[in-house]
Amino acid sequence: MKSNAWVLLLLVIYFGVVDCIDDKCAACNAVAEEIERGLSNEKPRNHLDMRHRLDSKGQRKGKVIDYRVSELRVVELLDGLCENMQDYTIDKTDSTGQQWIKVDNWDNLPNKQEARAYSKDISTYCGRLLEEAEDDLAELIKEGSIRAGNVSKVLCHDLSRHCSKASGAQLNDNDDEADGEL
Repeated sequence: MKSNAWVLLLLVIYFGVVDCIDDKCAACNAVAEEIERGLSNEKPRNHLDMRHRLDSKGQRKGKVIDYRVSELRVVELLDGLCENMQDYTIDKTDSTGQQWIKVDNWDNLPNKQEARAYSKDISTYCGRLLEEAEDDLAELIKEGSIRAGNVSKVLCHDLSRHCSKASGAQLNDNDDEADGEL
C-alpha cells in the first residue's frame, strides 16, 4: 500500500512540473534561442589533436579531429544550457499571449517571485527536452546540420515536435504520444 502512495506522489510531482509549461512551443523556441546564442558566440577553434601515443619508432599515433564535428563542441554548446535558462521568464504580451524573454536585470521586474518561479519551470522543461532530444541534437550538431538560424526549426518542429500543432502540421497518433511526454 505504501509503494502505491509513493508511485502516486511521484506521478503527481512529475505531471505537475510538466504541466507548468503551457506553451511548449514558446518554451522550446526560448531554449533554441539560447542554443543559437551559444552557436553565434563560438570562437573559431583549431582541430583537436588526439595523437598522444607514440609507436615503437617514436612517431605520434592517433587522430586529428575537426573541432566542428567533435563531441567536445557538442558538450560545450549544451553544457550549462538549462542553468542558463534560469535567466528567462514569461512576458505576457496581451490578455492571451505570452513569450519567454531573457532577463538582464531581475530588479526591474514587478513580481520577482513569480518571475523566478517561471524561470525554474523553463529550466526544468529544458532538462526534459534535452533528455528527450539530446542524442539526435548532438548528431545533427556534429553533422553540421544545425547552424545559427535553424535551431528552432530542427529542435522544436523536427525533433521534439512541440511546435508541430502550432504550425498546422498534420500529426499521426505516434506524434501525439511523443508530444505528451514533456
